[in-house]
Parts: sequence; structure tokens; C-alpha cells
Amino acid sequence: MAVPSLDRKPIYAPRGVVATSQPLAAAAGVAALRRGGNAVDAAIATAIALTVVQPGSNDIGGDMFAIVWDGTRLHGLNASGRSPAALTRDVVLDRLDETPRPFAGALGGDQGTAPLTMPSHGWLPVTVPGAPAGWRDLHEKFGALPFAELFDDAVAYADQGYLVSPTVAYHWDRSATMLHPKLSGPQFAHWPEVFTMDGVRAPRAGERWRNPAGARTLRRIAETKAEAFYHGEIAQTIADFAARTGGLLAAADLAEHRSAWVDPICAGYRGYEVWEIPPNGQGIAALLALNVLDGCDIAAASLEERLHWQVEAMKLGFADAHTYVADPEHANVPTQALLTPEYSATRRALIGERAATPAPGDPARGGTVYLCAADADGMMVSLIQSTYMGFGSHVTVPGLGFGLQNRGAGFSMEAGHRNVVAPGKRPFHTIIPAFLTRDGAPVGPFGVMGGHMQPQGHMQVAMSTVDDGLDPQAALAEPRWYWHAGLSVHVEPHLLATPEGAAAVEGLRRRGHEVSIGESAAMFGNGQAIWRMPDGGYVAGSEPRADGCASAY
Repeated sequence: MAVPSLDRKPIYAPRGVVATSQPLAAAAGVAALRRGGNAVDAAIATAIALTVVQPGSNDIGGDMFAIVWDGTRLHGLNASGRSPAALTRDVVLDRLDETPRPFAGALGGDQGTAPLTMPSHGWLPVTVPGAPAGWRDLHEKFGALPFAELFDDAVAYADQGYLVSPTVAYHWDRSATMLHPKLSGPQFAHWPEVFTMDGVRAPRAGERWRNPAGARTLRRIAETKAEAFYHGEIAQTIADFAARTGGLLAAADLAEHRSAWVDPICAGYRGYEVWEIPPNGQGIAALLALNVLDGCDIAAASLEERLHWQVEAMKLGFADAHTYVADPEHANVPTQALLTPEYSATRRALIGERAATPAPGDPARGGTVYLCAADADGMMVSLIQSTYMGFGSHVTVPGLGFGLQNRGAGFSMEAGHRNVVAPGKRPFHTIIPAFLTRDGAPVGPFGVMGGHMQPQGHMQVAMSTVDDGLDPQAALAEPRWYWHAGLSVHVEPHLLATPEGAAAVEGLRRRGHEVSIGESAAMFGNGQAIWRMPDGGYVAGSEPRADGCASAY
């Protein structure tokens, strides 16, 4: 896949704007604004369209989170689903039919060394999809247009087809040729019917793809305000297919689903506030890192020092997040204690001159798509939704035209862990929307999707904005780094394009970081951002590593 140009200009919007990874989805959002809708209407229309035009990253069977600035204050929506009532650790252990392997994601125990891990595909990691209820709940609280109208563009794309974009085609092909052929069993049998052109091949870039079954499902969600999905014929079809093919998801699990309105949490950073959804999401990892860095003299630091501090602060944030983040309805999550200045100071003191592998602290003693939207009245939305790991579980219910997420892969198998797999529980979640304010006044929504990369991307974009004064597009185009585990750090090739960048990378190696050059742009996430302008209107940026755009109104 060709590397996209990072040289894009910001979009200046006099009234409203939508930014996301697919132009067709952004167009659906702007169409909602033009019909008199607000930013929430635009965000919902965009999100629904994304399930059709970027199905490998998100689908009707996924989860969603959102942060809304209503003109006065922030609201958070956690629309993530819970595990089936029949899912227990013992059930997973009984069904594991191969030697457990280290999990490449983020969750419980030591990274990369956990002796037991949740499976990534099939029915075991399937949790209740929360996105359809999330769309409805957002609309009930803030929407202006009729709910069903927000589905029009998505239904048209699914029914009549659309031309697949290059980045989506590339990742779709990898799933169709490298992953799905390795999966066997009746639960996987219908994935090729929906997501391939001929039972084998993914659509190519520029090729038209249709999903009439998905269009029918979207119409029923629209007509019933998601009731059919959780209490009607869609729910029963899912439950019946699960019963026939070894799944644990039952009609009662779907009927009992509920979203949760939550208060976003924040970290102060040099006069700004960065806001995230509280656990069960991993957004707190970004806040923990920013709290640590707020006490460092970034302005006086060399690029090498800055990168070293960023990586080490992020490691500290993840060490705590992987230990403490869980469903707060099932575990004590010490969110406020983790975010205190005193705790941040103890963690900051652990950063030395050399790369380290930190342990979690003790505060008790003291693949995804992202979009953002804004309207002429000042309402702004930060929204993210996903099925996880590229087409999720690869379980596709016949006749419905969508796949189910594998968010249960985010549970820990470590007995006694806060995030251990259990019935009716929300797993550790990687998808996180973010929002930036300054002295309490709104700056705007932003986010960077990409699994473990997301908090790292949030931190890097926030620092490029606050410390470097970059506009959204320039901040998104800055070279990124990615840490996953141990001492290994991946950097983008264009970080080495300047003498300062090349010297910084060599300096990191001298400090003990195992630096490698990341060849895949997907490793470094995809972001969007919208900032409010002082004289009204907005400036927006869209990820230059993806196919999307910011579309103004």
C-alpha cells in the first residue's frame, strides 16, 4: 500500500464541520447539518455511515463512546456492551482447545507474558453490541432531526453500493486472505457471504461493494429506534444463531443492555484540560502520562529528551491502566486517586536517564473509527466506535449483514484481576474519544484510533497542540512513535527526515530504547481534530495516513 502524503492543509469552516476517516461518511454528517441538524445529528449520521463504508474497523455489531459539549458543559456516553450471562472464566478454560498464547493487546498481567489469554475470534469474545443503543441514546438527549433520517445515507451506500477506498481495501484484503481462511466452524461460515465479492476475495480499491442485508438491518434499527435490535427480530436472530453454533449470547443479554451517561475525567496540562471517558476505557492512561509530563520542562528539552520523557510517561500510564482499569460496576477502580498531583509526582520521580519497564503504582495508599463534529451553535461531539481487531470476532449472523465485535478479548484471564472475565461485565476497552478545553472553555474534540496506540496518540496530539501551537492538521501530521511492550519503540520513517530527528533516535538508542522504524502507517493510528476559532467557526484536520477528510459547512 502506498504511503499517503502527510502534506495536507487545515480546513476552515465558517459554521460547522465533520472530520473522519471516510469522505462518504463525512458527507453524510455534513448533509445532516445542511438539513438543520446539530453536531450530534451529524455525528450519528457519520457513525452509521462508517459501519457501511469502513466495515473492517466498525460495524453495527460494535461498541461506541462519545463526549458532547452542549454549549455549557461536557457529557460522556459509555455505550459499550457487557459479556453474556453465561460467560465465566471456567467456561473459557473448558473451551480453550489449544495452548494459550501471549495476547498482543492490552490487558491484565504482564504485557506479552500472561499465561492465559482470551481468544480473539469466534463466540467467546463476543459481547453485546452497544453502538445501536448509543446512537439512539445520543439522539434522545441531544438530537434535532428525526432519528430515522440519520440513516438515509448509510442505507443508500449499503443498498446501492459505493466505491471502496484504498486504505480500507488494503486492510480488507488482509482479513480476507490472511486471517479468515485460518478460522473454521459454523460461526464463521457467513462472513464470506457478506464481506467478500466471490466467497474468497475482498473488494479492490475503486470496486463497488453492496450489502443489502445490512441495509435492511439499518432500516429496522431506524424504524424502531433500536428496539428491534435489543428486543425484537434482530435480537432473536442473533440469539438463535448463537444457540445453533455454540455461542453464549442470549436474547436476555441483548434485552438487558443499557448505555451509561458518565462524567468525563480530565488532566490539567499547561493551562489546558484533556478530557476522556472514565474506565472501563483506557483513556486514563493518556491522562496519567500527561499528569507526569506536566511537571517536566518540555520547552527547554531537546527532541531526544522530549521523546524519552513521553515514552517513559506513557509506560507509567499503561502500567497503571492495565492494572486498575475494569468495569466500575464490578470492581473498585481508583480513578480519582490515580489522577491526583501527589500520585503523579511519585510516578514522575521514576523517570531516569535510561529506558525502563515500570511496575504499576499503588494509588490506594494516598481494528476502530473516530469522528468529530461541530455546529454553528457551538455544540461539539467526539465519537468513536469499533468492532476491534479487523472485522471483530468474524462471527456474522446470516441475513443481517453485519459482524459481531470481539471486545471480550479485552478481558483478563488472571484469576482475581479487576478485569477478569465474568458474566454481565464490560471489558477493558481500547476505544476512547477525547476533548480539549482551556481554563474550562471549549477548544474542541479530538481522537486517535488504533488499539494500544490511542492514548499515545492522544498525548502526542495534545502536546503538539499545547506545547508547539500547531493547528489540528499539522498536529496530526507530526511524526509519531508507538510503544507496545518492554523497551521496544517504533518510530515513523519521517521522524528521521531531519538531522534533529535522526539524532534524537540515536539518542534514544543510547538510553536503552530498542528503536525500530515502523513501516506500516496503520501502526501509528488515525486521528481527527476540530478546534474552535476565537472569532467563530472552526479549524479542522483529518488523518493524512488514511482516506478521510474534514468536510466544512
